[in-house]
Amino acid sequence: MRKIVIAGNWKMYKTQAESLEFLQGFMNHLNETPDDREILLCAPFTALGALSKNLHGSRIKIGAQNIHWESAGAYTGEISGVMLKELGVRYVIVGHSERRQYFGETDETVNLRLKAAQQHGLTPILCVGETGDQRSQGETETVITQQLKRDLVEVDQDNLVIAYEPIWAIGTGDTCEAIEANRVISLIRNQLTNPNVPIQYGGSVKPGNIDEIMAQPEIDGALVGGASLEPSDFARIVNFQ
Repeated sequence: MRKIVIAGNWKMYKTQAESLEFLQGFMNHLNETPDDREILLCAPFTALGALSKNLHGSRIKIGAQNIHWESAGAYTGEISGVMLKELGVRYVIVGHSERRQYFGETDETVNLRLKAAQQHGLTPILCVGETGDQRSQGETETVITQQLKRDLVEVDQDNLVIAYEPIWAIGTGDTCEAIEANRVISLIRNQLTNPNVPIQYGGSVKPGNIDEIMAQPEIDGALVGGASLEPSDFARIVNFQ
């Protein structure tokens, strides 16, 4: 049975105070949310501790946006699994396209981070996806297949979430057609040894398109960027029909 996982990726937004203000507007929308939906907030490192304290005992899980492959060391600006576990973090995003594009992330380092997350008892959310140029040249399937082949070496697929994020749809307002997203996610599932890995769609997910996205049989959730910053918008996404 595949889990439904709805995750908000706050990226570099929200101070601790703004994070707690978000909770005040968001929590009261969850009274009718079905129990089978896993709800995650992937916040900046500075907000993780405050969120963890205020969400203890709630159904919302905390996620981080990155993890280093070593438990400690001379890696200025990085964060380890030990540090994340201490804060009550349960999930961590790995290999987001912005990390790959702006910070030199490679499939090799993504693989190291995935394995580190699992070694520390965290569930990684692996992001894969193609650029607009790759899609227009008919390379979508090849690019994603190669990403999965390299990223998942020696990774435990029993403790994994994958997010298909077409790079051309992230933050652009352009959403991959739901049927096409379903097709690519089916392709991803066919590359896995565990068919029950939850696979999310990410890329300009918003209240107006979440119902259509989640109606697709292969899509098990969403990785939500901008629309996760507003309590009412994210609540509508979590409570998709």
